[in-house]
Amino acid sequence: MSKEMRFIATCKLGLESVAADELRALSIEIESVQDARIIFRGGFEEMARACLWLRSAERVLMIVGEFHAETFEELYEGVKSISWQDHIGRNDFIHVNGKSAKSKLFAVSDCQSITKKAIVDKLFSAYRVKTLPENGDEIIIEVGLLRDEVTLALDCCGAGLSRRGYRTWNVAAPIAETLGAAIVQLARYKGGVALCDPMCGSGTMPIEAAMIAKNIAPGMGRSFAAEKWGFLTGDPFGAERERARDSVLPGDPDIWGSDIDPHAIDVCKKHAKKAGVNIRWAVRSVADLTPPAEGGIIVCNPPYGERLMEKRDAEKLYKVMRGVFDSLPHWDKNIITSHRDFERIYGKKADRRRKLSNGGMVCTLYRYFAEEGFIGSDQSMPTISRSLRF
Repeated sequence: MSKEMRFIATCKLGLESVAADELRALSIEIESVQDARIIFRGGFEEMARACLWLRSAERVLMIVGEFHAETFEELYEGVKSISWQDHIGRNDFIHVNGKSAKSKLFAVSDCQSITKKAIVDKLFSAYRVKTLPENGDEIIIEVGLLRDEVTLALDCCGAGLSRRGYRTWNVAAPIAETLGAAIVQLARYKGGVALCDPMCGSGTMPIEAAMIAKNIAPGMGRSFAAEKWGFLTGDPFGAERERARDSVLPGDPDIWGSDIDPHAIDVCKKHAKKAGVNIRWAVRSVADLTPPAEGGIIVCNPPYGERLMEKRDAEKLYKVMRGVFDSLPHWDKNIITSHRDFERIYGKKADRRRKLSNGGMVCTLYRYFAEEGFIGSDQSMPTISRSLRF
């Protein structure tokens, strides 16, 4: 068992509780839940588990230092005080990302440059060299400033967690895999009931739902930056992948997606095949929606109508959706859109709403429950912590 460390799971605003619930289901200890991030504790095993299994989080970072800084000198000295030689080899390529909010040091590029200089100076001293070739594996470091508090962390992921590996082709305005998975989870889908996306685009939400139902780890088929860390002990990612492969459930869930665009459905089929899931696809307008089940969960990401002409078309579509969805009283409906007047145009107040962000746009997830109460249930399938043994 590796020593305990502290990590950050970043997420989009509004999804903190979803990501935190995922971590708890993975039997990972949470230290705190903050805006757009969850701090958790563990060793390399927990780090690998989070990387492979988190569906709604954006990244996993390993904290290596925290301190207060209001000047560039304080930033430099704080960064240099960290034992970077414990994490960075003399040949590693050092890449520094940065962000700043509500801090006196607001020039992100300057903070990145000073952080890199302090790291390099520390390594010069530790390795007793005057140059660093930086021709080896990349080490990604994030310097984050919030209210003058500096957090330095190593990026465990490389490519963000949304990069599952199955979405190679795209259509207009695709929804990110992490957000798609979060919407499915907010709809309380875990399998055992039918799920439909009548405007499925590139197929993200049906595919993410199928992966949830079959207990497929979203990161099982990709690599992570932490796997190349020289200080990583054991093979936590290899062990976690083996556990993930053994945990996939048999059978195909009752999931189907449709879209008016034949090209989109062709893309969906390719993505589902790469993801290893079987889903029923159809070229169909939402106006012709005829679910092959008596009840279930509908999720959809309709056009938002950001431009004037598109806005009028989107508003017409929302009215069509209301008519069709009203004919399906035994289905939960979960609709995400940035349109501020959606409820007025749709003609019905949602049972629940949640503010989310999609591609930088402020959106709302509107949830309408079935007549007998919402279909989604926490008891529909065992959670990860029950289906896996850690």
